[in-house]
Amino acid sequence: MRMQLLATVALGSMLAACTTTDGGVTSENVAAARPAIPAGTGYFAQDSTLPFHAPDFTQVKETDYLPAFAQGMAIQSAEVAAIAGNPEPPTFENTIVALERSGRMLGRVQTMFFALTGAHTNDALDAIDAEISPKLTAHYDAINLNPQLFARVKAVYDNRAAMSMTPEDAALLEKTYDDMVHAGALLGETQQAEVKAINARLSEATTAFGQRLTDATNENALVVADHAKLAGLTPAEIEAAAKEATERGLAGQYVVTLQNTTQQPALASLQDRATREALFEKSWNRAVRGGTNDTGSLIAEIINLRARKAALFGEPDWASYTMYDRMAKDPKTAVDFMRAMIPALGATQRREAALLNQAIKAEGKNFTVKPWDWQMYAEKVRKERYDFDAESVRPYFQLRPVLEDGVFFAMNKLYGLTFKARTDLPVYHPDVWTYTVFDKDGSELGLFYFDPFQRPSKRGGAWMGNFVDQSHLWGTKPVIYNVLNIPKAPEGEVQLVSWDNVETIFHEFGHALHGFFADQRYVTMSGTNVARDFVEYPSQVHEMWAAEPEVLANYAKHYQTGAALDPATIEKLNAASKFNQGYEFGETFEAALLDMQWHALSPEEAATIRTTADVNAREAEWLAALGLEVENVPPRYRTSYFRHIFSSPAGYSAGYYSYLWTEMLDRDSRQWFRDNGGLTRANGEHFRKTVLSRGGTQDYFEMFRAFAGRDPRVEPMLEARGLGGGGTEAEAADAADETG
Repeated sequence: MRMQLLATVALGSMLAACTTTDGGVTSENVAAARPAIPAGTGYFAQDSTLPFHAPDFTQVKETDYLPAFAQGMAIQSAEVAAIAGNPEPPTFENTIVALERSGRMLGRVQTMFFALTGAHTNDALDAIDAEISPKLTAHYDAINLNPQLFARVKAVYDNRAAMSMTPEDAALLEKTYDDMVHAGALLGETQQAEVKAINARLSEATTAFGQRLTDATNENALVVADHAKLAGLTPAEIEAAAKEATERGLAGQYVVTLQNTTQQPALASLQDRATREALFEKSWNRAVRGGTNDTGSLIAEIINLRARKAALFGEPDWASYTMYDRMAKDPKTAVDFMRAMIPALGATQRREAALLNQAIKAEGKNFTVKPWDWQMYAEKVRKERYDFDAESVRPYFQLRPVLEDGVFFAMNKLYGLTFKARTDLPVYHPDVWTYTVFDKDGSELGLFYFDPFQRPSKRGGAWMGNFVDQSHLWGTKPVIYNVLNIPKAPEGEVQLVSWDNVETIFHEFGHALHGFFADQRYVTMSGTNVARDFVEYPSQVHEMWAAEPEVLANYAKHYQTGAALDPATIEKLNAASKFNQGYEFGETFEAALLDMQWHALSPEEAATIRTTADVNAREAEWLAALGLEVENVPPRYRTSYFRHIFSSPAGYSAGYYSYLWTEMLDRDSRQWFRDNGGLTRANGEHFRKTVLSRGGTQDYFEMFRAFAGRDPRVEPMLEARGLGGGGTEAEAADAADETG
């Protein structure tokens, strides 16, 4: 009866697309109706023959990509045409699963290509990126807006109540339908044509933004002629700056490169105030100087295009349009969540600024704190108040032990994982390390690639990605990479890292675990293919194990003496971590609200943004209205270099709040771990079962409840940030009084 109903519904909706004979649908005429699927050629035509189908970088030249993209798109187009034109009644298997099976060659090309453009790009790859991105956008639009295909998907979707499906099947069906509707499948032809045109231009503009920003970041490195101006940096940092200058043809000088954030690491230690100010100015204004690397006109265009696209779907703004599949569901939920924290955050910023001004005055200096002073004096106050100097722990953190004796050790304790380094696999850069990951039963779980060092060919930040996704449909196991931007030690010197780097290494491997523990049939639902405001949650939770005493004792050993780091030092670090939250939390908070402001503009409001000057003026207006100390605590990303939200057609747009939202989930989960015994296999197995292995197959609130036994609470996050009841105006006034 169920299949009969499905066939009736399907045939009613697909009559115009079906070709039958008087004898009805037969296997012979079905086969005849299906178009031939072209065969691929070259390296990407089949899975790699390396272990786990890992990419073989030795077999691919830059000139191979464009032909492979063309073939991959042609093959998937034929596969989709066969699905759409299938004269058989639409079923879950011949429509939804068939779609899931399509595009294998194209997926292999994209996976390798976009991994390289992020981690080790060059002019040739950038040119290919600029050419292929709009073509890919048009290709996927053609699939999502194919009326025959959507009719089949809708027929299956409308009959879902009568079907027997697994929870993952149901989730895939719902996602396939919702994504096609969100792409415009229910719009009229004229509206669909406009969506396609907007998508094509968005692809071009966001790709250009990313490339301009990379160039602007490299171009605006600070050049210093006088060695004395670098006082406060370590000898290794000065040597690295000299080497960078030599490589740029500036022998005898020093080049301090920029990282992607507003604050730069060197600002915490540079003694010369003018040098600090110059470095901050280079960072803050990197992409607003006019010329070929100014991003303002692209931002204006992207904002306008997004607002226009949202309007085509009947939505008031881009945020409302794009948040359809988020855990938070709508902009109001996300904004209300953030705005509730402004009073405590503002008070904390004012209190901390007063303390920093007090420290400046105590040194006999005649100035008040500015953004380029903040980190230096925050460290001085932190050291005085908590007897803790962040630089004092660096000698205990060697990069390889942090990964192998820290991260891998913790993962063994929690999940029973083991790791084996290997040198037989080709990599895209000599600095990449590779490991086989073994599960608790000794079976091979997947491959892990670790790319730690900063270089000009790599975009800023840290991230995780898959070379191969886990899928029971394809019988594939995950091949996962972590990319970071740690300044590389000079040749022959021990590679030490900061505590911030340590936490980032644990964080990114949390993303990797989300991929390794995937247990899905379909790639679309597998691993980290989850909502934007959920994906950072597992990674943030895993930062907690960096400071776990048992883990710390295994990896934090002085590189010269071998002495273990005193656990009391980490206790001091944890206590000290609540200081300077006015800045550290504030800069991310401000960026998140800035993102939401840009994407809450109506088409009419967006139309008033045309130039870099317009962008800067609107940004300044919004920041001033927050009631926070933005003059001293600027956002982590200025609009002009906010790569997260402007360097891909969607990216983190109207989604940067996710870092705060998932921190709420994270801090509450850390409390659960502490309440239930901490670093135990039982706890690891529970987290793996309820969260890490679930992919995108379940409602996210239900997933959290399955883990924690209740809804998430914001209080642990506020407490961890030092905002839980301590940040009062009275305390800020007391601190101000202390400055005289």
